[in-house]
Amino acid sequence: MSRTRRFVGAALACWLAATGAGIAYGQRPEREEKRGVKVEVEERGRGEARAGKARRAKSVLGAKVSIRGDLSIGTVDDIIFSDDGHIDYLVVQNEGKLVLVPWEAAKFDFDRRTAMVEITQERFREVPTFTEAQWPNVYEPAYQQKVYTFYGVKPRVERRIERREGIRRP
Repeated sequence: MSRTRRFVGAALACWLAATGAGIAYGQRPEREEKRGVKVEVEERGRGEARAGKARRAKSVLGAKVSIRGDLSIGTVDDIIFSDDGHIDYLVVQNEGKLVLVPWEAAKFDFDRRTAMVEITQERFREVPTFTEAQWPNVYEPAYQQKVYTFYGVKPRVERRIERREGIRRP
């Protein structure tokens, strides 16, 4: 009898999983807002192509970076990727020094090859700089917090945790 119960329980669990996946797949696409632009989010099955235009690093490197008032502060010299492949920072060449700009803080216009950062000139002067010879540890928590605070954004990991906790709260 216990074998039969286990078999029925396993069959029921498989049926529930398959039914739940089928219902989720059949739902309508959601809409979400990313950087002020409404984007349609679709669930895709395995092997389906991702909609959108492919963006190459070449289109970012050398791009002009501006702050409030359309004041140019330099050009994108490099890009810093995390271990999991996400863009974390733009490295901006500014008057012989390098400045980190969190990717979340830059609104990139790929067609014009420009990035706009919502920060005042006075505030930008306070952002930590470094040289090619002396790179900081960009993932050291205190340094990372300092940089992100200047731009008024949070690292991707913190935003993900906040979203997750927000979902769990009643």
